[in-house]
Amino acid sequence: MKDQIMKELIPLTQNDCFTVFSRIKSSFDFPLHTHDEFELNLILNGKGVQRVVGDHIGELEEVELVLVGSGVPHAWFTHKCTNEEIREVTIQFHKDLIDEKLLRRNQLAFIRKMFEQSVRGILFSPETTRMLIDRLLNLNQKHGFDSVLELFSILHDLSVSRNMKFLSDVTFTANRTPSYNSRRIEKAMEYLHANFEKNITLGDVARLANMTETAFSRFFKTRTGINFIDSLNDIRLGHASRLLIETTGSVSEIAYNCGFNNMANFNRIFKRKKGCTPKEFRENYYKTSGVRVFI
Repeated sequence: MKDQIMKELIPLTQNDCFTVFSRIKSSFDFPLHTHDEFELNLILNGKGVQRVVGDHIGELEEVELVLVGSGVPHAWFTHKCTNEEIREVTIQFHKDLIDEKLLRRNQLAFIRKMFEQSVRGILFSPETTRMLIDRLLNLNQKHGFDSVLELFSILHDLSVSRNMKFLSDVTFTANRTPSYNSRRIEKAMEYLHANFEKNITLGDVARLANMTETAFSRFFKTRTGINFIDSLNDIRLGHASRLLIETTGSVSEIAYNCGFNNMANFNRIFKRKKGCTPKEFRENYYKTSGVRVFI
């Protein structure tokens, strides 16, 4: 099962609050995947589309709104849907968009609970979905602080809504959301995000943690689940993916700007992680009729 789940590296940087991707499509062909970010997905005119979240498999009605938590495998497939104009709005945001200390305040208790439950995938009722359709469709028209306030307001309305349905079995998603619980790892990750375009070595980061390279390498793998090089490459690929979408820079220029000094290595890593070459990735995004907005 794990070998069939792709880890998606979405082009959302640490400096963004969230991204909105709105488009009209005739089919779903993205494979089963996971990512660390939360995802709120609205689908209209999708009757017959198949939904996979965790160990849940279901079929859509005309409208659907689902919140998928961090690290939860999910995908939508065309299946029995024959509609040529399926409307999809996907909102992705960091799992730490709202600080943990703030989430523990009484006024955000419902949002905190919803985030915790999202590791099972939450399907909101048709009534709730219809109530929020216009706001979700228009979110990419808002800018700056207004857009962030609107997203928070939408999340609050969802968190207090009635008749939520949990999709995946609780045992399937137990302990899926990673927690570093280490200031050393947090400091290391902050450094990687701030300096990904530079020539970073394991020794550089180990010194920040006041550890030997061997000890830090072992500690990093234990706390994050992946080794240091793979983590650094994931950060670099996330930035490269965004530049491929947002800019017209050449693939080689983007690779070098994101810290890859060897084009063959960049292409190999990109294809292994994304399932296509950087050029194919850019072309696939340009083929869609929608637009992705970063806030």
